[in-house]
Amino acid sequence: MDKENKEHKKNKNAEQAAKIKELTEALEKTREEVEKCKEEVAEAKDQHLRLQAEWDNYRRRTAKERLELIDNAGKDILTGFLPVVDDCQRALQVLRDSDAAPAAIEGTELIYNKLMNYLKSRGVEPIEALGAAFDTDFHEAVAQFPVDDPEKKNTVIDVTQEGYTLNGNVIRFAKVVVGI
Repeated sequence: MDKENKEHKKNKNAEQAAKIKELTEALEKTREEVEKCKEEVAEAKDQHLRLQAEWDNYRRRTAKERLELIDNAGKDILTGFLPVVDDCQRALQVLRDSDAAPAAIEGTELIYNKLMNYLKSRGVEPIEALGAAFDTDFHEAVAQFPVDDPEKKNTVIDVTQEGYTLNGNVIRFAKVVVGI
């Protein structure tokens, strides 16, 4: 019986060792699966964050584009009014230089002022160029003229056509004569 008992213990120990080995392998496999799942979750979270950031950027960009579209929606129409403004300015100059009736001058000034007030209410502003330093962001040089005064060099000494901005963006450059 002693031999049988030893054999039984040996078999039981072998069974337990096999069971432990089996459980250890199963545990190791489970740990690997858990690590794999953790990596997949981390990757999914990262992808989710990136998609969310991309969506937020898209939303901001489209909102900004929508606002710019609204701000500049009438750009073509407002730009079309600029030659009319030029004609009004020339008409006023001719009326002032001639023997025109004061009522004609006053009526033309009234029309010109209404037109300018309308354009200003829509965001159109004239570019102040005369006497300013020449700036290619706002001015287009149509001529250069020699000047004796060093302070007038590289400054606008005459404006041949007024320039305008719409909500801070140039819609027509001021055509100027620059002192050199």
